[in-house]
Amino acid sequence: MERKWWHDSVVYQIYPRSYNDSNGDGIGDLNGIIEKLDYLKTLGIDVIWLSPVYDSPNDDNGYDIRDYEAIMKEFGTMDDFDRLLDEAHARDIKIVMDLVINHSSDEHQWFAESRQSKDNPYRDYYMWRPANPDGSLPNNWGSIFSGPAWEYDETTNEYYLHLFSKKQPDLNWENEQMRHDVYGMIRRWLDRGIDGFRMDVINLISKTPGLPDATVHPGALYGDGGEHYINGPRVHEFLHEMNEASFGKYDVLTVGEMPGATTDDAILYTDPARKEVNMVFTFEHMDLDSGPNGKWDVIPFDLLKLKQNFTKWQTALHETGWNSLYWNNHDQPRVVSRFGNDTTYRVESAKMLATLLHLLKGTPYIYQGEEIGMTNVAFEDIADYEDIEIRNMWKERTEQGASPAELLRSIHIKGRDNARTPMQWDASENAGFSTGTPWLKVNPNYPEINVEQALADEQSIFYYYQQLIRLRHDHELVVYGRYQLLLEDHPEVYAYSRTLEGETWYVYCSFADHDVNIPSTHDTSDRVIGNYEESVITDELTLRPYEAVVFRTFEG
Repeated sequence: MERKWWHDSVVYQIYPRSYNDSNGDGIGDLNGIIEKLDYLKTLGIDVIWLSPVYDSPNDDNGYDIRDYEAIMKEFGTMDDFDRLLDEAHARDIKIVMDLVINHSSDEHQWFAESRQSKDNPYRDYYMWRPANPDGSLPNNWGSIFSGPAWEYDETTNEYYLHLFSKKQPDLNWENEQMRHDVYGMIRRWLDRGIDGFRMDVINLISKTPGLPDATVHPGALYGDGGEHYINGPRVHEFLHEMNEASFGKYDVLTVGEMPGATTDDAILYTDPARKEVNMVFTFEHMDLDSGPNGKWDVIPFDLLKLKQNFTKWQTALHETGWNSLYWNNHDQPRVVSRFGNDTTYRVESAKMLATLLHLLKGTPYIYQGEEIGMTNVAFEDIADYEDIEIRNMWKERTEQGASPAELLRSIHIKGRDNARTPMQWDASENAGFSTGTPWLKVNPNYPEINVEQALADEQSIFYYYQQLIRLRHDHELVVYGRYQLLLEDHPEVYAYSRTLEGETWYVYCSFADHDVNIPSTHDTSDRVIGNYEESVITDELTLRPYEAVVFRTFEG
């Protein structure tokens, strides 16, 4: 495998709106990020991934872009962005931008032109269709954000496709001129000096010709159009063309967010010989606590399923392709609340989950606040939630007669605003995030969980993450070693080994809130890292609640 700089890098995702507010307007901004670069340098990360900072009407918190080459005023100016880039690079930290090109905002200049007339030069930059002869929608697809995927526009008496919000019309990737305009925009950002892209829902850009009706699942109001746009018929062609025309000419990181991508798909997307993207974000492990009715149908976490899933991805992409590793991002609830224990064993389980993830093969992604063990939030009133997905779901399901209490329970567990509450810097008002009123309420537990407290405690989650990052930087085994699952059927312990050139690391992670004894089958005298001070070893290895421990052995 040809070695790349991003193989041993650790990425830190910043959701700018919630990170650090430098001017007191209640919204995080670019200058606020600059103020915290030394903090990130202390943590030891190599790359910052910025969620969108482009000009946007903010219907979906910046994932609806009005101008791809301007900065949202709330976040600052292009001069501020250039200063962030320079200040980060001065600290040997790279900057990766979010690239949202499945759709734009309905306020983008292209769409404003497109909706003017059917013969406008920009008309086919988007996906317009007339109603069916019987007056029904062009097809039965549902929006991922609830409701139908079509919005009527009276100017031309036609509908446009929007897989997400009605203010996020889908771009028409069949239009060659549109594609090349996008590639030009990408090149201009790269020439500015950025270090790569995280590519939003990039495997949805190719739709089945004719946009046929989709299967309607029991209880659903609309068809599941994913069968006609997830990993669509021309997606590999488009990604290869994009690579050749833009980022393939630069030494940068590209990661594609790809819901519904299998390991077979990922091998194709990330095979260096195919020249598409460097790595993908899989969603499979994020759906393990979702029932048959989707995300909001919450079922208990099953460790055996997690083991099977991670093992499948670690094994499939070992020789060809590359994994991304993540627990959290701006769309996912906090992992310590989701798969750990965010009360009695918050610190122990946060460190355990970090150990499990960071010693796998792939590029790890840390989401802001993960490194101090931030938790989910449980607002009691739906009015306290800002996320469009939550609000649309609430409206649709309460109108259908669903129990508000049950819906709130699902939102508390799986809602995206769990990740978007402001970063908790200290115990002062608003967690030190802003001197103004935060755009989204702060998690009430900020007096106990914050950066100032973490930096003052040598045993904190923060310093544990710092150690894990150092291990990846210092040991090739962590980067390139072969993975093997151990204790495959154990219901409470995730154990695996990593081996490279005669050296093996054994990683043990307990998901239990009580002591668990497991066989001790190898030398345990060389301990690499652990979240308890010392290990308990007799004839067996005793793992205490949410314990993580790693041992190292050498052949001969």
